[in-house]
Amino acid sequence: MVVDELSDKPSQLKFVRVAQMLLFSNALCDPPLGQTTIVKSDQDSIKFTVLLESSKSFPEQNWEAVLWHNGHESREWKELALQETEISERPLAIESNGRPQVYRRWYSVILNRPSNLEPIQFTLKYRLSSYDTWRWVNEHSNLTDGELYFQPKTPPKDLVNYLKDFSPDLSVDSVESETSHTQLWVLTSQVKAAEGKASGYTDTSLGVPRSFSRWFSLVRIWSPWLAPRHGQGQFSPHEDAVLSSFLRMDGLHLVLLAISGIDQVLTVFKPDSDGNVIAHSRNDSLELGQARILAAVGTTFNAALAAVMYHARKVVRGYDTMSQDVKEEMETALEKDVKAEWMENWYDGLTYCTWNALGQDLHEQKIFDALDILKEKGIQITNLIIDDNWQSLDNQGQSQFQRGWTDFEANKEGFPNGLKHTATTIRDKHPNVQHIAVWHALLGYWGAVSPTGNIAKNYRTRKVSKSKGLTEGIMTVVDEEDVPRMYDDFYKFLLASGIDSVKTDAQFFLDVMDDADDRRDLIKTYQDAWTIASLRYFSIKAISCMSQIPQILFHSQLATNKPRLMVRNSDDFFPDVPSSHPFHIFTNALTSLLTSHLNVLPDWDMFQTSHPYSSFHGAARCISGGPIYVTDTPGQHSLPLIHSMTAPTIRSTTRILRPNTIGKCIEAGVYVPYESLRFLKIGTYHTGSSTSYGVSILGIFNLSEQALTELIPLRNFDGVKPERQYIIRAHPSGEISPPMSLDSEFPVVELALDTKGWNILTAYPLYSVPNNAEERTDVAVLGLVGKMTGAAAVVGSPRFERRDIGGLKVHVVVKALGVLGIYISTLPPSSNLHEHTMVLIHNQPVPAHTVTVADGNAKVLEIDVETAWMEMGLQAGWGNEVEIKIIVK
Repeated sequence: MVVDELSDKPSQLKFVRVAQMLLFSNALCDPPLGQTTIVKSDQDSIKFTVLLESSKSFPEQNWEAVLWHNGHESREWKELALQETEISERPLAIESNGRPQVYRRWYSVILNRPSNLEPIQFTLKYRLSSYDTWRWVNEHSNLTDGELYFQPKTPPKDLVNYLKDFSPDLSVDSVESETSHTQLWVLTSQVKAAEGKASGYTDTSLGVPRSFSRWFSLVRIWSPWLAPRHGQGQFSPHEDAVLSSFLRMDGLHLVLLAISGIDQVLTVFKPDSDGNVIAHSRNDSLELGQARILAAVGTTFNAALAAVMYHARKVVRGYDTMSQDVKEEMETALEKDVKAEWMENWYDGLTYCTWNALGQDLHEQKIFDALDILKEKGIQITNLIIDDNWQSLDNQGQSQFQRGWTDFEANKEGFPNGLKHTATTIRDKHPNVQHIAVWHALLGYWGAVSPTGNIAKNYRTRKVSKSKGLTEGIMTVVDEEDVPRMYDDFYKFLLASGIDSVKTDAQFFLDVMDDADDRRDLIKTYQDAWTIASLRYFSIKAISCMSQIPQILFHSQLATNKPRLMVRNSDDFFPDVPSSHPFHIFTNALTSLLTSHLNVLPDWDMFQTSHPYSSFHGAARCISGGPIYVTDTPGQHSLPLIHSMTAPTIRSTTRILRPNTIGKCIEAGVYVPYESLRFLKIGTYHTGSSTSYGVSILGIFNLSEQALTELIPLRNFDGVKPERQYIIRAHPSGEISPPMSLDSEFPVVELALDTKGWNILTAYPLYSVPNNAEERTDVAVLGLVGKMTGAAAVVGSPRFERRDIGGLKVHVVVKALGVLGIYISTLPPSSNLHEHTMVLIHNQPVPAHTVTVADGNAKVLEIDVETAWMEMGLQAGWGNEVEIKIIVK
């Protein structure tokens, strides 16, 4: 029967034309069109999976579909017929109920690996019969042809095979890589010494990368921030790059990393007009300097990146210029053993920031009122950040860059009773607020220090010239010899005032100092003084912001000899700039490729929960592996969104559900530019206490201005093992795929997203428990359902056991309250669920009504742990976790 595709009622169509049917059809392919797929050296063939969709407004038809490709010795384009496959359990089409009704037909074909290993281009076409015209997929989807690159069994060994005509001034040394399937080289060259106040500059050509088709760079979009840039063909970023990677047409990846911060040398990459990669180095030392570049080639981008980052840590450690005071302070901080509750609250507590919420006219009553409203709404924050505009400054009414810091105490206009009164009032009225942070710039304020204030009177200062641009001019800063004392006094004052954490911003000002002597004296001095003082007084509770200058990346953020630091990962959240929101997520996902190798917790910035892009940002923060800050205007909150990002604990606090691996762009998306009509896919992984247990999470975002549909293959999920079966669960719909493995016939799900659309897919490993000699039960712990990253609520590794008297026993520990989901392939039906199922919390049976079968999925057991905990009157003991046992007969 022909039906109306929206209402699912009989269609009124009386005449059907082929052109109409083609117009309302669609084809999806894996490997995908519009990007490059790498074929490993041990892979003899490539399986193409194709989904053809046609509207149910028309009669169902048998389509003819072919793969059109040039994978032949002659390089001519020819067709390869796709074979339709009947399957018992069709792949999941996520949230398809709300979309036009379509027929889905699945096709596949095997393409053998070519003998010459040249890249293959391909596309799809389909039609109703041999009498009809072909419909070419890329003509109607605006996607380019797909590409296949074939990796060689033995990659070339010498650097000259990867870089053409590099400068004879370069010294090249092959070194052992710590990453398998990679080769690594150290490249060095001399850099001119500074003369007087003028830094020395030297450009050294690394040559042209050979045989590459696409490049990706992390560039200095402006002084404080990194951002991604992409291109095809000639290397041509418009900004200075810190990291550049080249996808070769043999499927190998060449990664170049410029190391800075050693011996006063800063190095970045620039292109010349011929596509050469130029190492542009600046030396602030009066001695001859050395540029240091690392080059790695690997079978994956992530392996090559790991090779250069691991070795960069060795290089920096070998030229360690930290003072003995800094080293001793770090050792002391580690010996103290950071308090577990600090880490839990600071990293995993929900944070409120005043910046966008309360505006720049900040005063304490605004803060009090905002906190009261949060309390009225039932929003329980753990951390508060009092952002810019609390400090005492000069030059009232002038721009922020013209205003200097005058005194440690808060300004009298907004905080008439002092900072201590503000903090004490907050803690008295809102005991849920565990930590209060204040904002300040690394040099004091945007205009550094007032030359006439108390700070200038109490500490030696100097005049510093800033380079031309947004911040150019002269500023007054605390001089080298007094920086440590100033920081020690300031943080001692903050702690005495009830402030136990800081957000230290505008750190890039160290790199806009123009004169070599200022840079030489102050860049490392300020870094080390801030590191010592923040560790001494606040332990881990510090945020480093606007600090993605190369010298800080390598000197302060790479080393692993101190607790992990929270660091802003991108430029700001701009609530009133619609076009900025997709790019903000894109930038963070790509920048995290680098920052995930630093000793930092990337912070994707605050956002507002009542905003057109609020859930878009919220989903991204949840999978980032970093903190979650909200900056809502008082009273303008999305409680459903907040509840989907957080969960209450047995100690009446609120915590975010943060995966224990940093979220970043997946391997397959590294060279996919922002403008492409492809989903952005951000992968993370949550591990248990056993390496055999782990849950892979994939955040998927439509950055484009049109609706998109893709096939999402299981191989896109990090950590998926070939020998194991998985189910994929979608959030927010809760739909679950049939079990699949990498070797399944169609190991994919289909996902359609509108503009601003997102979805979070979680791949759960199935554990097979024998029921008897012939039957087995497949089980997976879903975590807290209804939460974006509910899998991260699970602590350690769940245990699955077969009971001696028959049936199944599951042991789970969670760190927050909510509805726990358990997938059980042989779950008893709702009608007799309680006859065959028992659930215990801390060895006490839960109320029967808190255990149900999930709506829409008869294989999912749901346990309302939060309701059970409250009704049972349970109390928190020594631990912060809930132990749950599920017994199914």
